[in-house]
Amino acid sequence: MKRFLRALLAAAFWLAVWECAYLAVGKSILVPSPAEVAAVLWQLAAEPVFWLSAVKSLARVVAGFALGVVLGAGLAVATSASALVSALFRPVVAVIRATPVASFIILALVWLRTGQIPAFTSMLIVLPVVWANVSEGIASADPQLLEMARAYKMSRAAKFKDLWFPCVRPYLESAATTGLGMAWKAGIAAEVIVSPKNSIGAALYDSKIYLDTPGLFAWTLVVIALSMLLEYLLRKAASFGRRRAHAEV
Repeated sequence: MKRFLRALLAAAFWLAVWECAYLAVGKSILVPSPAEVAAVLWQLAAEPVFWLSAVKSLARVVAGFALGVVLGAGLAVATSASALVSALFRPVVAVIRATPVASFIILALVWLRTGQIPAFTSMLIVLPVVWANVSEGIASADPQLLEMARAYKMSRAAKFKDLWFPCVRPYLESAATTGLGMAWKAGIAAEVIVSPKNSIGAALYDSKIYLDTPGLFAWTLVVIALSMLLEYLLRKAASFGRRRAHAEV
């Protein structure tokens, strides 16, 4: 209850700050009031296209995120197991990490269809984060435990389940939590640039073109709310996985 009251108080405080900013500026085209944005949100929620856009944007970003996690983890395993693979792919990961998101989006316009670009951009953002964290997790494995596994001739499946995965799991969870927020922002940014049909990014771009500032604020709040929802679900899934692993032990 105390946590809920603190959150409610914080929300009320920032709504008051927002209202004061609106009153100080005096122009809705620059800073709309909370009431105006709430009214726009209510109108949007009554339109089927609003839900369709939210679901499609979520699907694109989640697909890119999942692909980035799989490729990043697989690449981490490969680069940790082979010095040659590490020498070949470490520069590639460094280039991906250093290249601006906008450059990837513009290049992807040449290679891919419009609807595929947000997922592709999200994947490229997540891959280096997962690769770095999983590589660190693999390196943290206890050499004595690995020696014991070799001495007792444990199977690969047993090594993965009892040795490697427990070492990597905290690093993978951290990478997934960090990467999900980055993937969401990058995916929405890609949608704003390429404007695929029925997407949050296209709605944000249209609000900007038509100087619909209340609509721009409303869609931004939708982006924030969905980002928080995704992070909450990911944390719950990670917590469930940890409890299940402890129960098996």
